[in-house]
Amino acid sequence: MTAREIAVYLLGSCPSLEHFDAFMFGSTLHGIGQDIDILIVGPGGNLLAQLKKELQYAGSSLPFHILYMQPSEELHTQFVAKERCIPLAHLAASC
Repeated sequence: MTAREIAVYLLGSCPSLEHFDAFMFGSTLHGIGQDIDILIVGPGGNLLAQLKKELQYAGSSLPFHILYMQPSEELHTQFVAKERCIPLAHLAASC
């Protein structure tokens, strides 16, 4: 699957993603690699628990590596900028 196809699949399979900022990073963005790196930034609690269930089901046949961060953690580490993360919504909308 391409990065775009993965993004479309996740956004369509995981309705709880609307409550989070979701990104892809790593080698999959360049069409190489064996795993799919995903960053989820947002709140904890019940929303996160639901999203984890959805992602587990959606990723049952895909090699996802998922990193979860609260907004304050991402702000402190600047992970999105440092790793050149691309929002899933942007990937899904790309041609």
